[in-house]
Amino acid sequence: MAVLELPGAAPTGAESAAEKPQIARWYAVQVASSCEKKVKATLEQRAVTLGVDNRILEIEIPQTPGVKLKKDGSRTSTEEKVFPGYVLVRMVLDEDTMMAVRSTPNVINFVGAEERRGTAKARGHIKPRPLSRTEVDRIFKRAAEKKPVVKVDLAEGDQILVTAGPFKDFQGEVIEVSGERNKLKALLSIFGRETPVELEFSQISKQS
Repeated sequence: MAVLELPGAAPTGAESAAEKPQIARWYAVQVASSCEKKVKATLEQRAVTLGVDNRILEIEIPQTPGVKLKKDGSRTSTEEKVFPGYVLVRMVLDEDTMMAVRSTPNVINFVGAEERRGTAKARGHIKPRPLSRTEVDRIFKRAAEKKPVVKVDLAEGDQILVTAGPFKDFQGEVIEVSGERNKLKALLSIFGRETPVELEFSQISKQS
């Protein structure tokens, strides 16, 4: 007996699932050290080539402004990564988009939960975990609000000249570098005694 399809009949479960709108979420992807920009550029190209650029929508490397202090005292603007070793991808998660990301050179894996396999010794498959709205907001807010970081080409034992402040024209030796605070400690000869003094990076230049 032939089965008649009545007009207006309710869709099957499979049809309903297919018609559900696909939602793009943010995912964190771990990449090889110092390869964040390379991964971003390559994945953007691959998304187009593989025809998934309508589902891989954004690739971001959260960064904050930085300043690099060179040996001669000059400064150059830089971008400091908020989370080195990771890129964020806003995408519709499916087999095609996962393959596009995972097979991109220098990608290690998604951040997510490991699904255990049958044997205890076998490593499981990483199931990508979407970032929550709170996590996404916090990451981008941190990048926007973080104060500029000064990177200085200095190490313990280096000789410096103080170029500003009350100890201007004093020479000394670096004994501690605090990059996060944009400061260092140096031993300066004051009244014939070696005295530790805290200085800002902007107050010194490195002696060759």
